Amino acid sequence: MINSATLIKAAAVSCVAVTGFGQAQAAASLVIVADAVADIAPNLQPTCDAAGQCNLRMTPAQLLATAESLIQEKNYQAALPLVDALGQVPELKMQQRFLAGYIAIETGDVEGAIHKFRSILDENPGQTRVRLELARAYLLTGKEASADYHFRLAQNDENLPDEIAQTIRNTRSILRDKRIWRFSFDFGFAPDTNINGATNAETIDINFGPIKLPLQLDENARERSGIGQTAGFSGGIRVRADDRLALLFDADSKIINYKGEEADDIVVQLAAGPELRIARYSSISLQAVGLQRWYGGRLATREYGGRFGYQQALSEGQRLGIELDARRTESQISDAYSGWQLGANATYEHLVGKSMIASASVFARRDLLNADGYSSFNYGVNLGIGGELPLGLNAGVAASISRSTFDAPLLLYSTDERQDWRGYARAYIGSRKLKFLGFSPSIDYNYSRVDSNYDLYEMSRHRVNFKFARYF
Repeated sequence: MINSATLIKAAAVSCVAVTGFGQAQAAASLVIVADAVADIAPNLQPTCDAAGQCNLRMTPAQLLATAESLIQEKNYQAALPLVDALGQVPELKMQQRFLAGYIAIETGDVEGAIHKFRSILDENPGQTRVRLELARAYLLTGKEASADYHFRLAQNDENLPDEIAQTIRNTRSILRDKRIWRFSFDFGFAPDTNINGATNAETIDINFGPIKLPLQLDENARERSGIGQTAGFSGGIRVRADDRLALLFDADSKIINYKGEEADDIVVQLAAGPELRIARYSSISLQAVGLQRWYGGRLATREYGGRFGYQQALSEGQRLGIELDARRTESQISDAYSGWQLGANATYEHLVGKSMIASASVFARRDLLNADGYSSFNYGVNLGIGGELPLGLNAGVAASISRSTFDAPLLLYSTDERQDWRGYARAYIGSRKLKFLGFSPSIDYNYSRVDSNYDLYEMSRHRVNFKFARYF
């Protein structure tokens, strides 16, 4: 079990405090019973009436300092009315929420503490001390994935003392070892300008011997728009065998349903295999992978193979990942699409500020299919950044560009090998504050484009996905 006392100490001595945003000068009054005055503020003189009720007048700065002193002494019952009184001072709203949340977590009201800390970060996501306490609260409720996420963001604060940063790194390592399962589910709807990923050209040229003739494309072969219903899940189980070895089981699925069956798309993937910790902050994994895809109401593709992964946690929350993938594809549409797929990618993640994560990756893929005209080499780069914004929002943007070259021409269309440029962009925004039955709303916009020397494969696509998601 994780020793949370170490985390409490680390948060308490953090040099990134939530107090000190400004010295409010207006006076504030607090009415308390006479026998508590000496305990709360022994250096201040109250005024008492004939009934024995006393008024103690304090400046906001005195009120804050007294409340903090009582909390440090663990005299939470005496500190609570002072903290409540701080709510009357608009300039100290953040400090008041933090102290109220701290008292809540120390007195057993962990859910109340999460609400207080979360409300501060919704408005000021750069508050490291608050994020440390929120991570600790999630840890106490058993939400280890959420705790790890907030520890990782807090770890990026360059003002953290070295011993606290090291404590966070060690805690995150323990959390990764303890994590047993994860699961997320989402559903929504998606207006789409090109549900079948087809060209908008009305005619294409085909080779008829030495002569090129125009071919009129029917409606099913051209770009069509529609609105789809979407759903998806992602889950995994991690079973520890010993301190270094664990077994991983992962399952993922994406479903989109359009009117009719022609463009319905369902993908299910399963993976299982061992993970070995090779150093304190690095691990490797090897998994068998199986995938099936149904398109247009019928089984389209079956894949099976394996993947190798390497994960390295770097200093200050940065991370490096490498993945190699090899699988056999069996197409149920045409044997020309069957063959081998080999892929590789490397991803580097870097924390930006105190609430954003930027990533960059390079990737390559080799398709060795039965038909040389469909065999290709694809390579490119992805860039993205996302994280927490004020007002309780999560947002981010990402883009990729890649180049594809094919082994042989499709002689029906051209005597030249096919060559594509492919681009993709995504922007998303979601709310952490709005929830319905535990589901949070989000909107993401996706744009994809293919520029090809084959008119048949040129296409562009806009898609907006409105969805509700829940993470367990």
